[in-house]
Amino acid sequence: MTHTAPPTLFDRSLLGRRRDRAAGSLPDYNFLAQRAFDDMGDRVASVMRDFDRAAILGGGPGLTASAAASELRSKVGWWCQSDLSASVTAGLGGPALALDEESLPFASESLDLVLAPWGLHWTNDLPGVLVQINHVLKPDGFFACALPGGSTLTELRQCLMAAESELTGGAAARISPLAGTFDMAALLQRAGFAMPVADVDRITVRYDHIFALMADLRGMGETSVLGDRPRKPATRSLFARAGQIYAERFSDPDGRIRATFEIVHAAGWAPHPDQPRPKRPGSATHRLADALGVTETSLGEKAGR
Repeated sequence: MTHTAPPTLFDRSLLGRRRDRAAGSLPDYNFLAQRAFDDMGDRVASVMRDFDRAAILGGGPGLTASAAASELRSKVGWWCQSDLSASVTAGLGGPALALDEESLPFASESLDLVLAPWGLHWTNDLPGVLVQINHVLKPDGFFACALPGGSTLTELRQCLMAAESELTGGAAARISPLAGTFDMAALLQRAGFAMPVADVDRITVRYDHIFALMADLRGMGETSVLGDRPRKPATRSLFARAGQIYAERFSDPDGRIRATFEIVHAAGWAPHPDQPRPKRPGSATHRLADALGVTETSLGEKAGR
């Protein structure tokens, strides 16, 4: 049976170059990855066990200097960080690897913990990457990730489409498709993780104008690397008109514009025989009505039949 390769949605070579370009200023713009990593640190801290060996995939500089990282260090014996960009990796300090998340170099069952605070949204085969991560985890190893969700930059997406349609009669894809909460929980389950969970952290960031927002995205290394992106660069007139629409639709009384960032958190465990399992349907030995102390009524009786 032949297997069809996943579509190439993103130009990862271009992503690497964008990360290289942003490496020097990334610490000043890395607030989303830092927020995601801090949240992960709290989640790992709440797990009632320690981890011998861990890998942090992506996220960039500054993460391990936070208060959340200090708490994490008390639970993790050794960790390494990584990034697609060798320039970013060089500034991480401590054990660090330049690697492609689509082809992980770790041996099977070699890690107890994998954290991916930012970057998996740029992988062309996210389900395949999740399978690889499950493969490198020891049984009962823990995985947590964060990536931008579907509502991220919804204002910018709407304004660019409206402006381009107005100026050219059509609109090209300029912001990548993003996963939702239920998508991530389902993907983890599909990749073989046990007890998958997902939730959302929504943030509103205010800017003076659209060009300040675009500067932040460039500083993060998060501008579009869509494979089918328009090869002709967007004109300043497009962004100027989009900025006008943005100010009309999404500005506060003080004139500043709002940008939504949605961080989808997901986590799961590498399977282990001792993990709790859901009971087989129909195997219950006690009625819910008895536990609640109420009288059980059939649907037919409720309908008066």
